Amino acid sequence: MGQDCIFCKIAAGEIPSDILYRDDVCFVIRDIAPAAPVHLLVIPNEHFTHLDGLTADRHGMVGAMFQAAAQMASREGISKSGYRLSINQGDDSGQMVDHLHLHVLGGDRLGAMA
Repeated sequence: MGQDCIFCKIAAGEIPSDILYRDDVCFVIRDIAPAAPVHLLVIPNEHFTHLDGLTADRHGMVGAMFQAAAQMASREGISKSGYRLSINQGDDSGQMVDHLHLHVLGGDRLGAMA
């Protein structure tokens, strides 16, 4: 666990949060500064920072995150109209928390990405 990591503190129950989904690999919360009508964060329970450190033993973690994202998109009613999945990596991408997380965005037509 990252000692100062807000996501680790949420996972441990040290910071209260409305957890929408949780399994043994990841959990899902709403983004506190949504960029779309539906903006969820899929966060691994284990502290993991950047994809350049991804090894074969963590492929299952990433797969479980995408599976949770698809399940939550369906629950939120955006799977048929479409949604975007995004992972920001590093400062230039706008990553605000150094703990891997997957953004699920939808609920309206999203603008083009650069």
